[in-house]
Amino acid sequence: MAKHNVWMSVSDLMTGLMVIFLFVAIAYMIEVQKNQTVLTDYMETKQHLHEKLVSEFKADTSEWKMTIGKDLSMKFNNPEVLFASGSDQLAPQFCKILDTFIPRYLSILMKDSLANRIHEIRVEGHTDDTPISMYGDSYLDNLRLSQNRSYSVLSYIRQMPFYKDLPQEQRQTLEYWFTANGLSFGKAVDADGEYIAISGKEIDRTKSRRVEFRIVTAGEEVLENFVKSL
Repeated sequence: MAKHNVWMSVSDLMTGLMVIFLFVAIAYMIEVQKNQTVLTDYMETKQHLHEKLVSEFKADTSEWKMTIGKDLSMKFNNPEVLFASGSDQLAPQFCKILDTFIPRYLSILMKDSLANRIHEIRVEGHTDDTPISMYGDSYLDNLRLSQNRSYSVLSYIRQMPFYKDLPQEQRQTLEYWFTANGLSFGKAVDADGEYIAISGKEIDRTKSRRVEFRIVTAGEEVLENFVKSL
């Protein structure tokens, strides 16, 4: 009789473990499905915004020498019209471009149904690796220059009549979105526009001197967590 009770206990234990395993499997399936939904939503958000930006600015990209990346970056690639060499003061021609670009760009983002998915708009300044002084740290010197340039761009935007005429609520949203980022030559590119830190090719100094507007969606943080959990 005692032997029978032992086998019954083992049977009950196995049944209990199977139930626990079943609940764990169901919970895992739900989590995977939720992450897949987040990933799909993230990709659809980026695709939607990319299509809108391309549609709005496709007639201007050649004149402005601007490229629109699928990563939602707007890259102004003609250093001759951005800043004078070694200067953080906007060139008059770049001011004219911004006067046209910014109202249309921000109108798309603020009025879009997916505006609540935007986490940040980065104004990025990029330099080449040319030393600015003979005795300083070339990277840090260019970091200061690129930071000052991104600051100058953002400062100019905030002084535009378009910006000042926005309702207070929209200006608060833009203050939440906008950041000024100097990246020195840390993301310098080669002749194909690829980061030299990845491609291993020689730097293209002309292409590396650029200003970028980059949209970061709120889903990117969730995506990073999803990838880490794999």
